Amino acid sequence: MILFPAIDLKNGQCVRLEQGDMARATVFNLDPAAQAKSFAAQGFQYLHVVDLDGAFAGKPMNAQAVEAMLKVVSMPVQLGGGIRDLKTIEAWLAKGISRVIIGTAAVRDPALVKDAARQFPGRVAVGLDARDGNVAVEGWAESSQVTALEIAQRFEDAGVAAIIFTDIARDGLLKGINWDATIALADAISIPVIASGGLASIEDVKTLLSPRAHKLEGAIAGRALYDGRLDPAQALALIGAAKAA
Repeated sequence: MILFPAIDLKNGQCVRLEQGDMARATVFNLDPAAQAKSFAAQGFQYLHVVDLDGAFAGKPMNAQAVEAMLKVVSMPVQLGGGIRDLKTIEAWLAKGISRVIIGTAAVRDPALVKDAARQFPGRVAVGLDARDGNVAVEGWAESSQVTALEIAQRFEDAGVAAIIFTDIARDGLLKGINWDATIALADAISIPVIASGGLASIEDVKTLLSPRAHKLEGAIAGRALYDGRLDPAQALALIGAAKAA
C-alpha cells in the first residue's frame, strides 16, 4: 500500500487546485524540487507529479521543474499532464520518470496506451478523472460521455500498471476520498487502482488500510499534507505497521 504525496505544477510552482479549476489555485511552494526533497525526507517512497499547464496545453509545460525534482530525489516518480504521444512518453521515461500517466489520450486514443504499455511494461498508468460518473478530459475542462469503468475495461490485459481514479467533485476540497466509487472500480477490474481526490485526514488512511480496500494500490495525498491536516509520520507509521502485520 503506497501513500503518494502530490506535487501539482503551474507556472513552475507547486500548487493545489480546487475541483481542477485553474482559477482556484493556491501556491504552496515556489520551489517544486525543494518540496520533493521535503517529501523524501519525511519518508515517502513514491512521488506523484502532475503538469497542470501541460494537461491544458496537450504537451509538457513544466519540464524544467520536473527535471529539477528528478535530480534531487531518488524515489520513483509518476508523472501526468500533457502526455499524449509516444515520443513524449519515451522522452520522460528516458529522463528518469518511473511511470507516465496518460489521461486525455486514454479516452481519445486508447491505441496509444496499449502500444506504450506493450513497449514499456509496468511504466504506463491511466488517469481517469470523473465528474458525475463520466470521465473528464483536457485538464478536466471537458466531459466525455463515457464512464471510468468503460474506459478502464478497454485496458484489461493491455499491461497497464495502474488506474489513478479521481473524483473531481472532491479534489482539493478535503471532503474525503469517494471510497465507494473507487473501491467499486477496483473490484470490477484486474488493474490496480490508486485512489485520488479529497484525501482529508488520517481516517482516509485507515480506510485505505481496511479490508474492503484491499485491492487498491494506494492513495494520493495533496492539500491535506500541505495544510497540516495529515501528519506524514503518523500516516506512514500506520501503513508500515499494516505491511508488517
